[in-house]
Amino acid sequence: MAQASNAPRMALELRGIDKRFGEVRANQDINLKIPAGTVHGIIGENGAGKSTLMNIIYGFYEADKGEILVDEKLCHIPNSREAIAAGIGMVHQHFMLVDNFTVLENVVLGAEEGAMLNVSLRKARKELQRLADEYQLTVPLDATIEELPVGLQQRVEILKALYRGARVLILDEPTGVLTPQETDDLFKILDTLREQGVTILLITHKLREILAVTDNVSVMRQGAMVGHVKTSETSKEELAELMVGRKVRLKVEKEAATPKQVLMSTKDLTYTDSRGVDMLKKVNIEVRAGEVVGIAGVSGNGQSELMEVLSGILVPTKGQVQIGEHIITAENPSDPKHVRDMGVGHVPEDRLAMGLIKSFSAEESAMLGFHEQEQYTGKIFNKPQAITEKCAALMEEWDVRPRNPKLRSSLFSGGNQQKLIIAREVDQDPDVLMIGQPTRGVDIGAIEYIHKRIIDMRDQNKGVLLVSVELDEILALSDRIVVMFDGNIVGEVPADKANERILGMMMANVMPDELLQQNAGENL
Repeated sequence: MAQASNAPRMALELRGIDKRFGEVRANQDINLKIPAGTVHGIIGENGAGKSTLMNIIYGFYEADKGEILVDEKLCHIPNSREAIAAGIGMVHQHFMLVDNFTVLENVVLGAEEGAMLNVSLRKARKELQRLADEYQLTVPLDATIEELPVGLQQRVEILKALYRGARVLILDEPTGVLTPQETDDLFKILDTLREQGVTILLITHKLREILAVTDNVSVMRQGAMVGHVKTSETSKEELAELMVGRKVRLKVEKEAATPKQVLMSTKDLTYTDSRGVDMLKKVNIEVRAGEVVGIAGVSGNGQSELMEVLSGILVPTKGQVQIGEHIITAENPSDPKHVRDMGVGHVPEDRLAMGLIKSFSAEESAMLGFHEQEQYTGKIFNKPQAITEKCAALMEEWDVRPRNPKLRSSLFSGGNQQKLIIAREVDQDPDVLMIGQPTRGVDIGAIEYIHKRIIDMRDQNKGVLLVSVELDEILALSDRIVVMFDGNIVGEVPADKANERILGMMMANVMPDELLQQNAGENL
């Protein structure tokens, strides 16, 4: 029977896709239809099979069974070259760019025409200027990648895909490394791409973003598709329940804080980097027992440097850090081991660069920084059974998937890597937990659990210093919120007096009227 003329054209269709890795069935009889010129969300917990499915579509894996149709035509995609030829592009969570190449060179790389590189570059420059105008993707073509902020690097990845003729674009966790402003810019770009007929598959854990930008949503759980819904007809609560298979508390439940003694503080803390730039400028902050202090700010305004000075990774240039009775200065520096010994746990913002070693097994990453402890080390050799058993227990407690202590750290999803790092630090029962971007790339069920454990630590009279670019996370967890701009503390506000508008203004170094009035009243 002929297809009805008013039926939407399908840009991509999957029929009965199945994929196994040994005994693990990563994708189970997946069926999916994506209309052309739409933004289609794919959501699910870590390990639900999303990445495997996207890698099949893009040709990194071949399905054991099933069919792929592109523009309603059967298509065999044994590798990424064939995917690109079929009009499929992919922007990975961790960008595939050469840092010391220019934007233009990165776009042309792998798509050169003939031996004369200059000819390819001239042709690419003209085409990229056309694409930039058409899709609102302006990028300085002669800048090197390392000179560009993350948001512009992502634009380069999108331009690379469009330059190669992508009509279907897969975006894997595209906002995981973006500021709120960069996220808004990305959404405007997605709207323009959709208007121009590009079909977008958006893989994300962030339900608010799914609801804001997609037309339809498909939900995966344990390798299977468990739901397809129109975005306009669903809610955060319904999507969360489909993802996890149970009702999920999206609101952090906590009692009012009762702060006690100061556990960590800074006095006029200043840090000047190797370029001579003051990244921290006379920062004064306190973290007390029984409270969560949130630090808000656009990335690059000193939050990362503050965490690294407090953890002993960087040495302060001026001023001091006090942890309990210990005072750290430029003349009396410390290091991460000594800071840990003072009772400070540290979950770094960049889990891949600083939280684990990708080539290490999970059990090795689970004891990093604590490998000299008696529980892991004998008089001469390590205790392999104790190491394995400890990692297995942490995996069980924190629902790290797969539960294989011997598996290489790089083979876990980003969310499961994050859970392993947080589990390692919390298990040491520190007096102060410094935690950067705690739920970056983490699924909704794990977010619920991580948030609960942070509040549990606070309620056990621990101090928590939280850095997050997610304002709703800062607002939900914090008792006090400190805002940073250009290396300075520009203001502090109790969490129950804050909202996204107030914090957004402070992050732009503008003090809201209500806070100015409040401060004036306090000074009378």
